[in-house]
Amino acid sequence: MSKRIYNFSAGPACLPEPVLKQAQKDLWDIMGSGIGILEHSHRGKVFDRITAETEASCRAITNIPDDYAVFWMQGGATSQCYFVPANFLTPDRTADYFETGKWAQDSIKEVPLYGKLNVCGSSKDKNFSYIPTGSQVSYSDNPAYVQFTANNTIMGTEFQTEPDAPGDAFLVSDASSNIFSRPIDVTKFGLIYAGAQKNLGPSGITLLIARKDLIEKPVRELPQMMQFGNHAKKEGRFNTPNTFGVYLMGEVFKWILAEGGLDAMRDRNEAKAAVLYDFLDAQDFFIPHAEKASRSTMNITFKCPTPELDAAFIEGAEKKGLDGLTGHRQIQGMRASMYNAFPKAGAEALVAHMKDFAREHAAAAKA
Repeated sequence: MSKRIYNFSAGPACLPEPVLKQAQKDLWDIMGSGIGILEHSHRGKVFDRITAETEASCRAITNIPDDYAVFWMQGGATSQCYFVPANFLTPDRTADYFETGKWAQDSIKEVPLYGKLNVCGSSKDKNFSYIPTGSQVSYSDNPAYVQFTANNTIMGTEFQTEPDAPGDAFLVSDASSNIFSRPIDVTKFGLIYAGAQKNLGPSGITLLIARKDLIEKPVRELPQMMQFGNHAKKEGRFNTPNTFGVYLMGEVFKWILAEGGLDAMRDRNEAKAAVLYDFLDAQDFFIPHAEKASRSTMNITFKCPTPELDAAFIEGAEKKGLDGLTGHRQIQGMRASMYNAFPKAGAEALVAHMKDFAREHAAAAKA
């Protein structure tokens, strides 16, 4: 069997090895049914059980109360960019959005199709290297809701805590790249959505956690498939879901619980990130992108002194079994994505390569 390497990909990303090994078995025969998970009907008894267990495990992870629905939809989080204002925003109301990177901008672009937009805080002035706080935030009068991207995968920034929504507005969070990486109180939110391919499972499925009263009926006439309430009432089976995605999310949820829950995830993620951040702060060769107060534990972005050195660094990393470090084209450089399942040893191996590379190329960088 081939040796697995360290996968720093931003997504689809590293999955827990126990989950992968269980999936190998369940692809052939799940629950002694004589049929693999990919072949089971989404209306059959086996998948009834998978659906129930996946929801129950998700609720157990962070004590999701009964007045919140837990369900899933096909596609990634990009579809939610327009589902959210379509379901929640009337033409006469305003929605407030934080502009903290590309994925936030993708959501912002869709809002004027349905209602009024207010960008309540933006870090565009410094290439999205920080999270707006305090006087940098200006809410509109009586917004319908406030949306923010909890972790900015491309830029390596993260909200350290959720923003405060003014008045009766509820919070909407795109939590795709830090969902269940640390404790979260879902009752502070009206809606949380997360593409699964970073911390929860495979691509092609999105987890949603929503206040039931908010999704009971959309604010306008919408196609049946665009109504949150329809998907929630049918347990994520309004149409044929990504059955393997639901199954694998359920296995990841069970793994999180077995590992000690969200407190354990926070501790392991902070320890991994510290390995890299402590090194970055103690040297002068590599250049971090995110400001210290806004740093992400999931995605760590940095550059060498020149683009040519960036390319050489990535080539050398791949030879050492450190894969997926190429930064997004928007900021280039390097990006080390270390989600829940990523091992601390991988962070240590990356720092070892960084030390070697900096020693070897220090003179070239100063020339």
